[in-house]
Amino acid sequence: MTDTIEVNALHKRYGRNIALHELDLHVHAGTVFGLIGPNGAGKTTTLRTLVDVIRPSSGTVRVLGEEPRHGGAALRRRIGYVPGELHLEGRASGHRLLTFYAEVSGSNGASTSVLRTARDLADRLGVDLDRPVRTLSKGNKQKVGLIQAFMHRPELLILDEPTSGLDPLVQREFLSMVREARDAGQTVLLSSHVLSEIQQTADEVAVLSAGRIVAEGDVASLRLGSVRRVRVRIGGTDAAAARAAFDRISGVEALDVVDHGEGVQLSTTIEGAIDPFVKALAQYEVQDLTVEEPDLEESVLRLYGDRGRPADASAPPRTVDAPRERRRQAGASAAGGGVDDQTEAPRTRRSNRGRRN
Repeated sequence: MTDTIEVNALHKRYGRNIALHELDLHVHAGTVFGLIGPNGAGKTTTLRTLVDVIRPSSGTVRVLGEEPRHGGAALRRRIGYVPGELHLEGRASGHRLLTFYAEVSGSNGASTSVLRTARDLADRLGVDLDRPVRTLSKGNKQKVGLIQAFMHRPELLILDEPTSGLDPLVQREFLSMVREARDAGQTVLLSSHVLSEIQQTADEVAVLSAGRIVAEGDVASLRLGSVRRVRVRIGGTDAAAARAAFDRISGVEALDVVDHGEGVQLSTTIEGAIDPFVKALAQYEVQDLTVEEPDLEESVLRLYGDRGRPADASAPPRTVDAPRERRRQAGASAAGGGVDDQTEAPRTRRSNRGRRN
């Protein structure tokens, strides 16, 4: 089966700055794919490339079997898209705005059905579509953005940090909508730095850092490489002997051993396989044992620290947020060269005023 999204060696450069480094990404049909990364990792640049908002410097991109730059309006009607920075202004009501989107996104004669779905979604998310969109709060504008993406039941949903501004109850409803879309055979590509969203909904995950994918797989596989926190109380030994026995086991870190009544209380973290620790533990009377399963957040933060930062000797060109870089470059051009840090300009003006005095 052809993947819904196929990205091969995607590279995006803004002058000397690189936003994406030879990115490979494949999203299977009918799945929820989570793209995780901190701000500036390249998530938005990747998603905008998929909907032809920006063009790659090199590499190939295919969405629903077509190249975004050649698919045109017909391809875009098959996609529901929520941008990372949603701007809804004007005097039109939410209902009128969605009516316009329904006419654009729906096929002939389907706009009535699309609007019926939009009203149902508005009830679920709790947004008043009779109000002008410019009077809506950030959270309610985000709800309207989600409705326009979901209402025509597209084959592919591309959602860039979609829960921004939503309260916890609405976030829960949104996650239900994502699961329902997957069950209906739709494909969902969801970017977020809210790891609980990905953990609850995604079938597969890619971790993006500094424009590179540093890990990918299902949620369970990303957990396997993380540390486990272990607390155990054992009898038949003392603190010194227990420390000597467990301190030499591979993967045991931050070992803390204290005497506890007639036994020993031991706390540690274990990186990698837990089997050597369990075998060593079997020699003692185990009175209590707690092993905390690592969550996705801990695994991802470890990946940022271990693989997200290139070594100084071989560091690639600085990765930046693409829209902010374009604004900075535009400001620099207007100033006849400008400065790298825009906060320097006011300081220079104050210095000049001081000299005139």
